Amino acid sequence: MSEAAPDPFLKLTARGRGAISNLSGRFESYQREAFDDGWLEGEAPPPLRTTVSADHARTVISRNDSPDIAFDQSINPYRGCEHGCIYCYARPAHAYMGLSPGLDFESRLFFKREAGARLAEELSHPRYRPKVIHVGGNTDPYQPVERRLRVTRSVIEILWAFRHPFSIITKSALILRDLDILRPLAEARLVRVAISVTTLDRTLARDMEPRAATPERRLLAIRRLSEAGIPVMVMFAPVIPGLNDFEMEAVLERAAKAGAVGAGYITLRLPREVEPLFVEWLRSERPDRAARALSLMRQIHGGRLKDPRFGHRMHGQGPLADLLAQRFALARGRTGLDAARPPLDLSQFRPHALSRQGDLFG
Repeated sequence: MSEAAPDPFLKLTARGRGAISNLSGRFESYQREAFDDGWLEGEAPPPLRTTVSADHARTVISRNDSPDIAFDQSINPYRGCEHGCIYCYARPAHAYMGLSPGLDFESRLFFKREAGARLAEELSHPRYRPKVIHVGGNTDPYQPVERRLRVTRSVIEILWAFRHPFSIITKSALILRDLDILRPLAEARLVRVAISVTTLDRTLARDMEPRAATPERRLLAIRRLSEAGIPVMVMFAPVIPGLNDFEMEAVLERAAKAGAVGAGYITLRLPREVEPLFVEWLRSERPDRAARALSLMRQIHGGRLKDPRFGHRMHGQGPLADLLAQRFALARGRTGLDAARPPLDLSQFRPHALSRQGDLFG
């Protein structure tokens, strides 16, 4: 996919967003390429607004058989994500909807209105067998629109009603809103939380994850969750060589002091349209680091900016990837974030919860 210059009009309207262009998706018949025709003068155009539409999904549990992923069942209450993280691997999914993985992904959102009801139906099916469900494996379940739409909350309420174990990942302090239900779930060994902390540098976070919680708010979320008895791990993800990799030890230390009990990491991966979007952002927003960062990424991925092969795409290979793995193992051991965690309890699943609680959707 060829690189194009950022649209000067979009750069102005996209203030406060992650992507700086609206790259065409791979399924579109026509590819857009921006150029400056000299007409962009005078007052700046109004900022890009977020639109939210209902997605009438017939099912909400997604399944995968990837050997790189620790779960095979997941729920994503939203399509698209207003956090606008420029590195987000979920961006290419918007192409399937005829939308751009660029600015469309973070400004044209879809929510699964009947997520709770559909989930209850699936869990009630006679052939359903419980396995841990991961909430938020694609887009963040606690992005800003969740504050009023409460789709993620409805999913958690159903999982609690069925006593179904699940894990959840977010980079938002909004998860603290649901402490009232997460606390009893944790006491019953039915939930585990992961908070993503990509950097401690507030300026980098603002540029790279413009509408996500600040690093300090995420660390506060770890502390509050831990104090409530909810097991929480920190995800230092993605590791971007030449941009945030030097922060690995500091992030784990701060998370451990806040009460985290585990840690994980994933190196940057740039599937499909994410590669040109990220490269465009890097050269525009961090021009002094761009050449070195791209060089280091190629060292991790065999001369390319990405390696889609199972077993390699999450952590890369070669001396630099090995060094990152060694540093992570040492830091995790030193901070006590390598302790074994008890498994979530599948034995409490109540397949007939819907019939016993007919007012769940009242």
